[in-house]
Amino acid sequence: MSAVSSLVPARFLTLTAHLVIVITIFWSRENNVEACLPLDFTQDQYDKEDTKLVVALSVTMGLFAIELAGFFSGVSMFNCTQGLLSTAAHASASVALLFFLFEQWACEIYWWILAFCRLVDALLIMLPSSLSPVVFSLHLWRSYSSSQCSD
Repeated sequence: MSAVSSLVPARFLTLTAHLVIVITIFWSRENNVEACLPLDFTQDQYDKEDTKLVVALSVTMGLFAIELAGFFSGVSMFNCTQGLLSTAAHASASVALLFFLFEQWACEIYWWILAFCRLVDALLIMLPSSLSPVVFSLHLWRSYSSSQCSD
């Protein structure tokens, strides 16, 4: 089995594991919200921290939609560099989020996990797909100009 063909299932599994953990945090966020608050908190403080965590989880879900679209469309599925980076990012995010869930870390740590493990990966997926028309037209121009020079 080649590296590319074994990297695609590994990437899919780590992506799925990360998605399942985020959904689990979304469903059971009460304990994590309470961990972000002092012992004697008001309902207003709870609602504010809950909203912050819901926003962070919603941003994560949006980035998942972008990455899954890039993955299933084939834009980044067979790119070895992207696959390796994505697998490493999602594996480390899964481990960090498990600690966030079970150890009830502060809610601000979620934003750090999001920044290091999701944003970099999502930006690297969007960059090649947004640059592909430019690269394609440069390739066409280069092949046209080289055919003109050889005549």
